[in-house]
Amino acid sequence: MKIALIAHDRKKDSLVEFAIAYKEILSEHDLFATGTTGQRIQDEVGLNLTRFRSGPLGGDQQIGSMIANNDMDMVIFFRDPLTAQPHEPDVTALVRLCDVYHIPLATNMGTAEILLKGLQEGFVDWRLIQERRK
Repeated sequence: MKIALIAHDRKKDSLVEFAIAYKEILSEHDLFATGTTGQRIQDEVGLNLTRFRSGPLGGDQQIGSMIANNDMDMVIFFRDPLTAQPHEPDVTALVRLCDVYHIPLATNMGTAEILLKGLQEGFVDWRLIQERRK
């Protein structure tokens, strides 16, 4: 499964802690991350991942492109709802793409834990469910 890991500046520490706690599960999947977040996860957690540009420099859009091309399965994006983001339109577009393409999106630790526990327990592929409904 392809999983994107993204965090706003004030949430990077939380995402690193999350990745440490769930390293065993995350290591079984293909990981992608935006610039600084990805570097911190590589350096501090030791997980292999593909790094894109920083979010404000197009990293969010690179991940959005993967979603639109049916090439991303899950997004874990620890957002900072209390700080204005200069690239908020990119963030909104990424969230919208997750909704349009039925990509599970966790914007906080609680939801991210539920998604990863679901993977660990035998995650049902929502894309197959969508195909059956057509």
